[in-house]
Amino acid sequence: MKTAHDLVAAAKAAINEVSLVDAPVAIQNSDVLLDVREADEYVNGHIPGAIHISRGLLEFRLSNDPELSARSLKIVLYCKNSGRAALASKALHEMGYLHVQSIAGGFDAWAEAGNPVAKPEPIKFE
Repeated sequence: MKTAHDLVAAAKAAINEVSLVDAPVAIQNSDVLLDVREADEYVNGHIPGAIHISRGLLEFRLSNDPELSARSLKIVLYCKNSGRAALASKALHEMGYLHVQSIAGGFDAWAEAGNPVAKPEPIKFE
């Protein structure tokens, strides 16, 4: 019986994972940057410019959003430490997306390296 770690290892062997050093260029050259973490993780900080679509809804959202359905889109995605992103990347390849990369080490590695992190402004009630 396979474990989650087995599935992630198999996915990582089949996907294009971009190094943390090369991630800024990959992001700059992408059409869309996807954060596949959960909503609370995204709200606590994300890579600037990232669109949030949680891993559990990814295939459905991309299938139903005309702006994200083109299989030629250049997509970079990430999660907390790259496991969910690897699984998401493999799923997108299986859906026919041609240019998908995931960021090695995920958001945690991105933030620990001192890269920019965006946080939504808190709602102010007057």
